[in-house]
Amino acid sequence: MTSVEEPAHTHGRIRDAVRTRAEILDVATKEFARAGLAGARVDEIAALTRTTKRMIYYYFGGKEQLFTAVLERAYSAIRQAEQDLDVEHLDPVAAIRRLAELTFDHHEAHPDFIRLVSIENIHEGEHIAASEQLGKIGSPALEVIHRILESGRKSGLFTAEVDAVDLHAMISSFCFFRVSNRHTFGALFGRDLTAPDQREHYRAMLGDMVIAYLTADRTA
Repeated sequence: MTSVEEPAHTHGRIRDAVRTRAEILDVATKEFARAGLAGARVDEIAALTRTTKRMIYYYFGGKEQLFTAVLERAYSAIRQAEQDLDVEHLDPVAAIRRLAELTFDHHEAHPDFIRLVSIENIHEGEHIAASEQLGKIGSPALEVIHRILESGRKSGLFTAEVDAVDLHAMISSFCFFRVSNRHTFGALFGRDLTAPDQREHYRAMLGDMVIAYLTADRTA
C-alpha cells in the first residue's frame, strides 16, 4: 500500500496561512493593547500586515472574534510557561518562590498582555467567558501551586490554610499592579515600579511576601 502525498503547493498554502494568521495576531495584539477594543480598527491592522481587511474577516470572522483570538494566544503563552516550569526537585519554599518569579518575569516581559487583560476587564470578561479554548485552558499553575502547598503543609513548613486560587491571585496581583499602574503610581509617589535598578528588589520582595505569609506563626 502506497501513501499519497499532498502536492507541495498545498503545503505551501498551509504554511502561508499559518504565517499570515500569526502576523495578523502580532499586529492585532499591539493595536488592541494600544487603542482598546473600541478604538482598534481592522483597516489599520490590515494596513500594517501583508494582507487585506477581507482576509482578516476570512480568517477570524470579525473584530470581536479577532480580539478573542488575541486573548487566547496571550493567555496560552503564560499557561505554556507555567506548564514548562520544573519545580518538582525543589523544596516547597524554593518552589513557590520560583513560581512567583516566573509570573513576575512574564508580566514584566509582556506589557501588552497586561493591557489586554485590563481591556477585557472593562468588557467584564465577556470574550473570555464565551471562548471555548479559554474555558478549557485553566491554569497549570494552579495544579503546581496545589502540589507545593500540600508538600509544604505536610512538611510543616507552611502554616497558612490558603488554597491555590487565592495564592495565585496574591502573586498575580503584585505582578499585574507593578506593570499596569506604573505610571499613576509614579505620578503619585515619584517611584517607577519598573525601574531596572529596582527590578531585583521587587522580584525578591514578591517571593519574600508570599513565603512570609505561608510560613507565618499564627499560634498567637
